[in-house]
Amino acid sequence: MRIVVTGASGNLGSALLRRLSATGRHDVVGVSRRVPPEAAPFADAEWVTVDLTKDEDTAALRTAMAGADAVVHLAWGFQPTHREDYLEELGVGGTRRVIEAATATGVRHLVHMSSVGAYSPKEDDSPVDETWPTGGVPSSMYSRHKSAAERLLDGLERESPDLVVSRLRPGIVGQRNAGSALLRYALPAVVPAAVLDHVPFLPLDKGLAVPMVHADDVADAIVRVLESRAPGAFNLAAPPAVTAQDIAHVLGTRLVHVPSGAVRAAVSLSWRARVQQVDPGWVDMGFALPLLDTARATSELGWSPSKDSLTVLAETVDGMREGAADRSPVLRPRSVAGALARFVRKGPVSSRERP
Repeated sequence: MRIVVTGASGNLGSALLRRLSATGRHDVVGVSRRVPPEAAPFADAEWVTVDLTKDEDTAALRTAMAGADAVVHLAWGFQPTHREDYLEELGVGGTRRVIEAATATGVRHLVHMSSVGAYSPKEDDSPVDETWPTGGVPSSMYSRHKSAAERLLDGLERESPDLVVSRLRPGIVGQRNAGSALLRYALPAVVPAAVLDHVPFLPLDKGLAVPMVHADDVADAIVRVLESRAPGAFNLAAPPAVTAQDIAHVLGTRLVHVPSGAVRAAVSLSWRARVQQVDPGWVDMGFALPLLDTARATSELGWSPSKDSLTVLAETVDGMREGAADRSPVLRPRSVAGALARFVRKGPVSSRERP
């Protein structure tokens, strides 16, 4: 099978390339704005440079998809958080461009990486199945954009009934090699990773509970969907739900209960002051989104997570502490010196034109 993967150099992309390479059954075309070096797992793919925010790259995207049996759309953006226009153009506009290229080139199967972030706010802590509304959390940029991408897929299913559309909705996706990348999203550039070993306490609402899953397990689900051509939506999460107390335990610190509204206010103030790059919508989403019922993935795909969520959490935090990275530009090693040099050249990451 010839498979085109957008965002193939990122957190999920690297895991999927490892998984596809292990099967030895597929030819892979990686689509990325910045092509990674020829090192595992990236060396086994053919690479095409495409910026999904640009209409002028449409021809290159269609060339990449020519003759493909399936397209896996993973590409998404998380920074700069003060440039919603750019993030929307990449996430929603990029999804539209991928859909248009797939239909124009006769691709028979589109696998879209949606998210728990597409779901509407929860009513309680009961896990929801794939029929839960995907209206998103209005105050979260990420959630709004994931919801908007789902509407594009709804239109695709109506207009192209012969094209199989699959949607995967994982919880928070972690792995060790994403440690440096996640730290770039979470901590100011001047803060070294060593700070994670010296957190005096964790100020967080004790009611937090979020789904989490390992990147390798999501990659396994993607391959199962590809090889079975399974349509529809699939929730992906590992038990149990990750709580605020679990996060404090992994950090080796004490949880101090702070109501979510106060947490949001502090995050909002520091974000608006450009002290850190996490926008307050992430707090809103973290406390609003439901837990996930994964029965459909189990029954229809034969999928089950190989690692529980607490193992994924511990591995991911260890990766942050150790500055774990991979060879792609997205997963590159984080360093304070490198971040400061980019600050001098390009300005704050929160408002750069591109991350």
